[in-house]
Amino acid sequence: MALKSLVHSFRSLTSFKAVIATAGVGITSVSVMWMKRRSFVSAEQAASGALHPKEFRWFKLSEVQRISHNTARYRFELPNPDDVLGLTVASCLVVRAPIGENEKYVVRPYTPITLIDQRGFFDLLVKTYPQGVMSKHIASLTPGDKLEFQGPFKKIDVAPNMKKHIGMIAGGTGLTPMLQVVRELLLRAESSNMLLTLVFANVTEDDILLRDQLDQLAEQHKNFSVHYVLEKPPAKWQGSTGYVTANIINKYLPSPGSDIVIMVCGPPPMMKAISGDKVSPREQGEVEGLLKDLGYTKDMVFKF
Repeated sequence: MALKSLVHSFRSLTSFKAVIATAGVGITSVSVMWMKRRSFVSAEQAASGALHPKEFRWFKLSEVQRISHNTARYRFELPNPDDVLGLTVASCLVVRAPIGENEKYVVRPYTPITLIDQRGFFDLLVKTYPQGVMSKHIASLTPGDKLEFQGPFKKIDVAPNMKKHIGMIAGGTGLTPMLQVVRELLLRAESSNMLLTLVFANVTEDDILLRDQLDQLAEQHKNFSVHYVLEKPPAKWQGSTGYVTANIINKYLPSPGSDIVIMVCGPPPMMKAISGDKVSPREQGEVEGLLKDLGYTKDMVFKF
């Protein structure tokens, strides 16, 4: 039994470091060399993961860690220590709870911030909004409580060298699907010539989620860069000030073309200004806002 326990601990070490580096749990000295490893989850394992696309399943909350004044990491246990969640890149899951009027179910999508090959648990990064029915409900949970999840639901196929340059515009927790895409592509040596650029907009410097991890990735991978935009910057701020503008898009993101894509995810006002929102979860709709004005067409833009 002692030998079995030792082997299990050794196997878990790499995943533990990955989660620490990814979830921003305050240990900045941990290296992100794990980014160079390949996923060990096969397509068959992902298909038989703990999630199910046609039914909701219960998962127990095991840990809550505060990331900022209004955002926390919520860790949920999988049924068995060796289980994987079953995500593909890029995909999301949905959560439901009977918290609406007359106890009607409220359903919301989330993108986990753990790697797709993480075993035994998954992490959500959730920002609590004053009017956010689901986010306030999740914030009220304590370890031991359970929540229902369903999925995964694929958003867009992501593959090495799918484009020459992927540009990303994220606001707040709209970072989570971008992080999923970035990590998947940086894991693969075949994508080493593929450029990835993230424009990340927030209100204040304290609102920049997982900043240490983003900066580490940019430092260690020359094909990935991140540019920050703050609505209310500090006095000595080195990034951009205000909102994402046409000048910022022109300066940092790829120009319109057949071999690029701009991915957008953020709060509704930001989506409206940048790209227009989706028509429905399955329909992208036409490109609007700044991206339309700058000449980007529907086949160049993806809205999460």
